Amino acid sequence: MTRSTRQREREQTTEQGEEESEGVRECPECSSDNLVKSSDRGELVCQDCGLVVEEEKIDPGPEWRAFNHQERQEKSRVGAPTTQTMHDKGLTTTIDWKDKDAYGRSISSKKRSQMHRLRKWQERIRTKDAGERNLQFALSEIDRMASALGVPRSVREVASVIYRRALKEDLIRGRSIEGVATSALYAACRKEGIPRSLEEISEVSRVERKEIGRTYRYISQELGLEMKPVDPKKYVPRFCSELELSEEVQTKANEIIETTAEKGLLSGKSPTGYAAAAIYAASLLCNEKKTQREVADVAQVTEVTIRNRYQEQIEAMGIHS
Repeated sequence: MTRSTRQREREQTTEQGEEESEGVRECPECSSDNLVKSSDRGELVCQDCGLVVEEEKIDPGPEWRAFNHQERQEKSRVGAPTTQTMHDKGLTTTIDWKDKDAYGRSISSKKRSQMHRLRKWQERIRTKDAGERNLQFALSEIDRMASALGVPRSVREVASVIYRRALKEDLIRGRSIEGVATSALYAACRKEGIPRSLEEISEVSRVERKEIGRTYRYISQELGLEMKPVDPKKYVPRFCSELELSEEVQTKANEIIETTAEKGLLSGKSPTGYAAAAIYAASLLCNEKKTQREVADVAQVTEVTIRNRYQEQIEAMGIHS
């Protein structure tokens, strides 16, 4: 018994990659906290007295070893993480279109036609009813619009969650799927701090601007989405980039927005128009003049809006044009 324990203790001391157990903190025999884990035996042993504290421990890690990122990628057999942007959350199976076997060899024509039928049925059984088909369509619409707007993946995930909540609360009834999907995307953009104007959203949507605004107000009220007013400064980097203006203009525009907003000029004004006017004013002050038409086209507002906001801002700043 003693020999067996000592032999096991020696094996533990030479074990590489040992670590302390998270479950048991000390040895019940000698109260030592010098516990080591053997990965190959699945045991937890006290280094001081040699007592086997735990045995047959489950190793949650993979059965293979890898020494760099490339080896881990090659040996990994798990799929992609779950996502809200797919109606089945990405837990479905897909059949590849390559028509090749596991060794990369082309399959026979008989097998090819068989695989074609299997693919067809796989696509059919992914959605079990009309509700799932509608959800699949809505999420694909969100994905399409998000790609057209160039927003990151996180916005698509949030938009999909908002749409699923609206579906669960039965807010879709009596409204178009495209309208609710577009409103969910607009809400997600605002929540993630990457605002897009209703004009930009309606350009990539199949729904009119008025309906998007109406549906957005409805779902945000019903779902209790706490939306803060959009900060005009969030539009400045994108508009300046499209107008090819320098960092100096961008900094000056942000300064104009901050100063005039503190004086209460922003209240009740469109954030896109306000940002556009600040950029126009900053471009004049920094000698990088852009016409009102150029700025208006980028911000998707009228020249009249820019003129009005511009006059208010320079008066508040104490600048004489």
